[in-house]
Amino acid sequence: MLTSQITSAILGIGLAGAILFLVRRDHLHGPFAVWWFAVAAATFVLGVFPSVVTWLGHVTGIMYPPVLPIIIGLSLILIRLLKLDINRSQQERQLRRLTQKLAILEQELDRLGGRTKRAAGADEDDA
Repeated sequence: MLTSQITSAILGIGLAGAILFLVRRDHLHGPFAVWWFAVAAATFVLGVFPSVVTWLGHVTGIMYPPVLPIIIGLSLILIRLLKLDINRSQQERQLRRLTQKLAILEQELDRLGGRTKRAAGADEDDA
């Protein structure tokens, strides 16, 4: 086995171990862990079996197959970034709505609190 294959296998196993550690410490949640486990598995498989890269390169018509993992990696990074932006937009929308609802509730509380104070003042005047 070549040194690059051993290095890729160690990187894949190390990445999987780091992901497990982060999941156990509750620093990384399920859907994100699955994504990173796929990256670790791909690193391991493509490192241990470099003929897969050559085969995929020929199937896709890429003349220089070693560039295929780079293209796939960059594409996955772009997809991941797009998903993060979509999630962030959803969270910002939810935060804006929650802020608006909180402002409405605070205004309603102030209005009811003012009514209660006025009612309490009227009761004191009657006594």
